[in-house]
Amino acid sequence: MRTNVAIVGAGPAGLMLGRLLDLAGVDNVILERKSADYVLGRIRAGVLEQGSVDLMERAQLAGRLHAEGLVHDGTLLSFDGDSHRIDFKALVGRSVTVYGQTEVTRDLMEARTGTTIYEADEVQLHDFDNSPSVTWRKDGVTHRLDCDYITGCDGYHGVSRASVPATALTTFERVYPFGWLGMLVDKPPVDHELIYAHHERGFALCSQRSPTRSRYYVQVPTSEKLENWSDEQFWDELRRRLPARTAEALQTGPALEKSIAPLRSFVAEPLRFGRLFLAGDAAHIVPPTGAKGLNLALSDVAMLADALIEHYGERSDAGLDAYSVNALDRIWKAERFSWWMTSLMHVFPDAGAFGRRIQRAEFDYLTGSLPAQQSLAENYTGLL
Repeated sequence: MRTNVAIVGAGPAGLMLGRLLDLAGVDNVILERKSADYVLGRIRAGVLEQGSVDLMERAQLAGRLHAEGLVHDGTLLSFDGDSHRIDFKALVGRSVTVYGQTEVTRDLMEARTGTTIYEADEVQLHDFDNSPSVTWRKDGVTHRLDCDYITGCDGYHGVSRASVPATALTTFERVYPFGWLGMLVDKPPVDHELIYAHHERGFALCSQRSPTRSRYYVQVPTSEKLENWSDEQFWDELRRRLPARTAEALQTGPALEKSIAPLRSFVAEPLRFGRLFLAGDAAHIVPPTGAKGLNLALSDVAMLADALIEHYGERSDAGLDAYSVNALDRIWKAERFSWWMTSLMHVFPDAGAFGRRIQRAEFDYLTGSLPAQQSLAENYTGLL
């Protein structure tokens, strides 16, 4: 087999890249080690910046998003019960749209016209300095795909970044001493917008998937075990951390899904190695506090798609040559914002009384300063 672009990974980043290339007439093949059902079954958050909504429109896939997505013009921040709404629309003239990553993936999968190979085992990348190819095994048979370029969209634990020699790669990482215990429930959201709450017992987040389905999170130590949390224990802890009026309005119910996600910040540099490009979680991880993970991945592949389309359409490599630098510039700004939001809203075990007072001073400065609120709104809704 031969194609122009081999895409490793059929998550939203790989599928979006494939979709944009398909629309431009650039041949591509997507390889995915998991089954289609497994990919579609992964439950992930989805707060889309305006740029991501625009990208879905460019991909001709925004119909269901506009019909079912929940547009949020702001968000509520709470610190020890004191609350302040950040009005995105008034501050920067933009909004975000809540539309689950699972739904983005579903739209992309259903629209896929190119070749996607699921359950591709033992994927290996070869000779991406000169004449790249990818091999894999399926049904006991080894297959080979020759290509012009390989794009690694296969996540933090994928084969793409692992294929790069350690001497060619620099990584930056911060592992946080806590995670998020999340619970999905078929109950209406407690508020029409997201609520971020700081409390001395830990962070809490009230999120949502639809007008009838909610997702809630509480900060827990990294050592915490899921089996230690009954539904009732979760609801009791969540209520303790929320403003009193919000806690009273909370509708509880049995968990549809419950999980613990660790938090980390991670960046790999550079993002190009000969004819191999990294994008999405293969290149970077952000803590979910700033709602940047999916948006960064979509931004990466939009930039990469433009560069590949330019290469095949205009025979110019300017975009490909600039991809790593330009993508990393946006990535680090998103990393900064996600780190800042995480630092403001969470309880850090070793911060002590001084650290708590600094967090309080930061919250008071934010809520009392219009420029500070504009900065938050600009970053949260997406830097242009």
